[in-house]
Amino acid sequence: MAIRLYKACTPGTRNRSVLDSRNTVRPDLRRLTSGFTSRRGRNSRGIVTSRHRGGGHKRLYRRIDSRRGKRSVSGRVVTVEYDPNRNAYISPVHHEDGDKGYISHPEGIRIGDATSAGPNALATVGNALPTHMPLGTVMHGIEVAPGRGGQLARAAGTPAKLIAKGGQLATSRSPPGEVRSIPQNCPAAAGQVGSVDFRNRTLGKAGSKRWLGSRPRVRGVVMNPVDHPHGGGEGRAPIGRKKPLTPWGRAALGKRSRKMNRYSDNYILHRRRASRRERR
Repeated sequence: MAIRLYKACTPGTRNRSVLDSRNTVRPDLRRLTSGFTSRRGRNSRGIVTSRHRGGGHKRLYRRIDSRRGKRSVSGRVVTVEYDPNRNAYISPVHHEDGDKGYISHPEGIRIGDATSAGPNALATVGNALPTHMPLGTVMHGIEVAPGRGGQLARAAGTPAKLIAKGGQLATSRSPPGEVRSIPQNCPAAAGQVGSVDFRNRTLGKAGSKRWLGSRPRVRGVVMNPVDHPHGGGEGRAPIGRKKPLTPWGRAALGKRSRKMNRYSDNYILHRRRASRRERR
């Protein structure tokens, strides 16, 4: 989908750009659509566990079929729909056996194109099959363990490439540069997720961020010492620490937060490249 620009009629529309969703339709599969209750970043006791969340527009949740490779079935893409719960579009697929389901809309697939799933499917865009594909195939929605469903490369415009195969394992490279081994009996969908221009959008005003369910964020240096380690001081003062800290005193902006000795550590051959903040 392309980027739609706004005319500068108001300060909020100046430099505002969004994904062009005028060709999408309303939810097609009502039985796969249910109500969605926002937790507003709170746990079961009502305590805020994730800050800066709350509000936002009312949503309906669409259940995506992330286990397409568990059966051999063919279908056809009917329409393209907007999904407020993810940054990519989705497509309802009508299967030959009468079943229907939602899939993430791959880049390059059109309305009316045929899709298939199973070990005998071809490695073409939109098909789901085990990762014994030809080398160089771009994939998305990759399973980490058989039957768990697609977990890798699911965001808009994210491709993972199959770079090696050997024994019962296949090797893929994800966009952040991480090289990971995956069992070849784990299915994945060929092609990359659509909405490649999602990162090029510009919201234009703070209200658009509130519509998406985000609340304002306040810098720690403008708080009081009781609220943040960076707070306090007279006037515009520095943080007063050697390194930036979180509100709870942990190292921030560069400290690796991944847990040690995770079950998937043995499958990661090369860690993702450090971000700009982590290289400081």
